[in-house]
Amino acid sequence: MPKLKTKSGLKRRFRVSANGKVKTAQVGKRHGMRKRSRRMKRNARGTEVLKTPGVKVFLRMAPYIKHLQ
Repeated sequence: MPKLKTKSGLKRRFRVSANGKVKTAQVGKRHGMRKRSRRMKRNARGTEVLKTPGVKVFLRMAPYIKHLQ
């Protein structure tokens, strides 16, 4: 059986925390900042934890990461 490859874009965009949760950057800060409210821009700083449906997609693309909650 051949080995499965991890999606290479996944390696740059996601990290697994010590507790086994998947962290990623907040969405919506690439362009078009003038039309976004101050509150939205402020809340989009930093990272966020992926929700359960996103984790399922993540695990499909990263076959050897098994220790997630």
